[in-house]
Amino acid sequence: MAEYGDHESSEDPLHVLRHSTAHLLAAAVMELYPDAKYGIGPPVQDGFYYDFAFTKPISESDLPAIESRMRRIAQQDRPFVKETMSRREAIEEFRKRGQDYKLELINDKVEGDEVSVYRTGDFLDLCRGPHVRSTKDLKAFKLLRVAGAYWRGDEKRPQLTRIYGTAWPSLKELDEHMKFLEEAEKRDHKKLGKELKLFMVDERVGPGLPIWLPAGATIRRELERFIVDEELARGYLHVRTPDVARLDLYRQSGHAQLYREYMYPPMRFEDGEELELRPVNCPHHIVVYQSELRSYRDLPMRIAEIGNNWRYERSGTLMGLNRVRVFALNDAHIFCTPDQLMDEVKGSIDLALYFSKVLGIDEFSYRLSVRDDVKEKWLGTEEQWQLAQAALIEALESMGQSYEMGLGEAAFYGPKIDFQVKDAHRREFTNSTVQVDFQLPERFDLEYVAEDGSRNRPVMVHRGAAGAMERLFSYLIERYAGAFPAWLHPVQVVVIPITDAEREYARRAAERLRRATLRVEVDDRSERMQRKIRDAQAQKVPYMAIIGGREAESDHVNVRDRAGRQTDEPLEEFVQRVGLEVAERRR
Repeated sequence: MAEYGDHESSEDPLHVLRHSTAHLLAAAVMELYPDAKYGIGPPVQDGFYYDFAFTKPISESDLPAIESRMRRIAQQDRPFVKETMSRREAIEEFRKRGQDYKLELINDKVEGDEVSVYRTGDFLDLCRGPHVRSTKDLKAFKLLRVAGAYWRGDEKRPQLTRIYGTAWPSLKELDEHMKFLEEAEKRDHKKLGKELKLFMVDERVGPGLPIWLPAGATIRRELERFIVDEELARGYLHVRTPDVARLDLYRQSGHAQLYREYMYPPMRFEDGEELELRPVNCPHHIVVYQSELRSYRDLPMRIAEIGNNWRYERSGTLMGLNRVRVFALNDAHIFCTPDQLMDEVKGSIDLALYFSKVLGIDEFSYRLSVRDDVKEKWLGTEEQWQLAQAALIEALESMGQSYEMGLGEAAFYGPKIDFQVKDAHRREFTNSTVQVDFQLPERFDLEYVAEDGSRNRPVMVHRGAAGAMERLFSYLIERYAGAFPAWLHPVQVVVIPITDAEREYARRAAERLRRATLRVEVDDRSERMQRKIRDAQAQKVPYMAIIGGREAESDHVNVRDRAGRQTDEPLEEFVQRVGLEVAERRR
């Protein structure tokens, strides 16, 4: 990525192709909108974007005309020509063109007196390259959408218009990618969330504050039951702690100093009290640990909670359930002796792997997130960080797991293992984490009584084995395209009487299914049977039990699953079969 901005140069052929196409886009925009100002245009995953300030707003309906101009320029075989200007010459050239954003980048980003630019016909861009030889080398591209973006990611700066596109070496690869995007759009959790009535966001409540509708709340409840039951079986102690605490608690933990940008403004009262919506659960669990003096016999002590965290995310970064301002984290904090640390880290990884297996999170990678050299961002000593990092590496390698390094991605109190997952759009996010922490035990003066009667310091392991309910749910919506496994689906069986004569038997059948703790609805509307079946299929219900006169007489059900398979079976066998499928959490 070669723009003078917050991007590094790359000679990867695909990056070069996409960055060249971003220049092609900017050249086309400047021919169609001569008064526009252009910002930066880097390659990104699967494509590129370019940011513009237009004198009049544009929309996606304008993209075909821009793309048509791009194709015309591409056919004209305009070469990408690199030039080197002095700083004074570059400033004069971009000032003459009225490109204020480029002038800012020259002042902020260019070191020395030499400025690298690229010329493509009349279009000139501040750029280090490299690029393809000519616009004629750009044959397979497509403009995708328009979005808003703050200049240089700062919400206090002007909001620009960002045009996204994709570019590939061949038309075949472009076509394959467009088919992928079509399928990803069908699976988009925001779209399916609305269609299946799973969740909503209402401006009266506020952006980034999702409301779980009955169907979505049912799935969340089943997820939480599954998670809590498994954690209890593995020796975790579940607690409930408040969503707020005194600000002094977060001053002591270091969050008020080092995590301030993500925290809400404190609530200040006339008596001087300051309350803060919690951004994390760890200080609360430390308070639980300190509620009495602990012995080495009490350790490891695994304190868990599905607790709400409040983070102030900028409005421009909010996206469905993937990035919100309040989320319920499957969180736990393990207090252990140094000798127990390795087993607890490995146990945390094992639990995350188990949750992933049951839920169908089939593809993920490990990132070992470590600190960079900006010392004011981190707590503790270099020795403590090295010990924590070594413990995580040993745990991963002893379990035969490979990993990548994430420099500067650590928490401020210690390194962590991140389980990196990709959604339906191939966007990567962190689902589960395991972190080793020597800092908070010191800041809170945590102790336990050792076997010899001395007071020792425990080590903390922070872990989120299933991650945040909101982000996990968004992944599961897209993973199953709304067709959740029967154990998770909000309605597991719809009973459909063909006529009013079978209504009574349909209700008895539904009651029998409910006694087996299955979630059942009876569709006895005055609609044709085929309409009822289509409606159940649209809601992706796992099973439809269709009841006519013959079924009512024989105590049977005609079963149709959402894949279209049909069977006729005794009601009791159907109850047992579906009950077992749900109990075993089959996918």
